[in-house]
Amino acid sequence: MTYHPRDMHSRPPKKFVPTPFEYHQEIDLRIDSLTNLGAGVGRVDGWVVFVPYALPGELVRTRIFRNDKNHSQGDLVEVLEKSPDRVEPGCPLFGECGGCQYQHLSYDKQLAWKTRQIKELLKHMASEEREVNPCESTEQIWNYRSKITPHFEKPIDGVVKEIGFLKVGRRNDLLDITNCPIAMKEINEALPEVHADVRANGRQFKRGATILLRATEGRVERNPKAIAREEVGGVKFDFVAGEFFQNNPFILPKFTEYVAEKALAGGAKYLVDAYCGAGLFGLCLAERFTKVMGVEVNEAGAKWAANNVSLNGFDNVSILQADAEAIFEKIDTPAEQTAVVIDPPRKGCTPEFLAQLVEYAPERVVYVSCDPATQVRDYKILRESGYVLEEVQPFDLFPHTRHVECVMVLVKGLI
Repeated sequence: MTYHPRDMHSRPPKKFVPTPFEYHQEIDLRIDSLTNLGAGVGRVDGWVVFVPYALPGELVRTRIFRNDKNHSQGDLVEVLEKSPDRVEPGCPLFGECGGCQYQHLSYDKQLAWKTRQIKELLKHMASEEREVNPCESTEQIWNYRSKITPHFEKPIDGVVKEIGFLKVGRRNDLLDITNCPIAMKEINEALPEVHADVRANGRQFKRGATILLRATEGRVERNPKAIAREEVGGVKFDFVAGEFFQNNPFILPKFTEYVAEKALAGGAKYLVDAYCGAGLFGLCLAERFTKVMGVEVNEAGAKWAANNVSLNGFDNVSILQADAEAIFEKIDTPAEQTAVVIDPPRKGCTPEFLAQLVEYAPERVVYVSCDPATQVRDYKILRESGYVLEEVQPFDLFPHTRHVECVMVLVKGLI
């Protein structure tokens, strides 16, 4: 792995605070743990220092580039004592490209750290120490990603330069990406032609742009308005190629099966799939429930979910478009026999949604999240309203990155 610390001859930024370390001062420290952003954490006389690409147990040399109120940040200059968990990255651009954070860490330890990070979130944010199930792996840890969106800056005299992703720690500096080891093979096979096509038509672009590459049915779709299709456990889903759909198809059967088991565990007959999107959970679980209702506030999203109900011939699934202020207004099933699956955006649930969920008071809530921090925040509100956390199960939808999907199973208790 090659490290790319900042230019050591550069001057300190105007707002640089020169304590406790000077700008570009080099220090040696032992790494204790990892942050949820994937950086190593070490201490010098009790003072915390964050060092990206350093691993727990390692002795490293770091070059300080920033001092904050309660910690400093440094670039990794050299690993003086390596962790036995350090492995050779699968991508030559790792450490320079900002897309992955864990390629240098053995995969079993990636799973272990993601599990630990959720435990620590519960401890520090919710004051709750409890067991978290080991993070479930995906069957394919390379070439799993079904969508990538490389971009390029405004062409100069019709010349398009780098087409790819941002460099680590940069806002505008791009790396040219001709192969991405976590992207599906179809995408990597299409990349050279995409690069050539964009550069051949450079004068057509008045500004920079983002390129969509979505693998679907053995081909790669570049038109964000085109229709893509994914199949999960025999259920077909059509959706707009540029819109959200889970981007690791290899883990989705295991992922949706777990959600199904936990939604059914209390004996619920009915299912509400809130934030249903294209209908992933509602449709994958439909055969297990007497009645399924998908709720979506976005009109276009609701239409696609309804389309997928028809596409698969389900007669026990209905899709309800609802105002954000009246999510459960049209739900007519008894709450004590109903499970609710929620899979909100990264920002988590709105207070209005949580208030309505508590008022409806379903017997069981299965909360799926791509950001465990906002999930724990929302869990605290549900806990105060009488819900008990029954189980926590992380899933590794994006190996070699800091991202982790988490499922929390909540049951109605006594206030």
